[in-house]
Amino acid sequence: MTAFDIVATILAVAAICYLLAALVRPERFS
Repeated sequence: MTAFDIVATILAVAAICYLLAALVRPERFS
């Protein structure tokens, strides 16, 4: 894996976690 692959993976995981958190706790993201 290159550095770009690692960064892209971290960003993708962070984005998924953020979306899941927004679905579970929508009142915090309004």
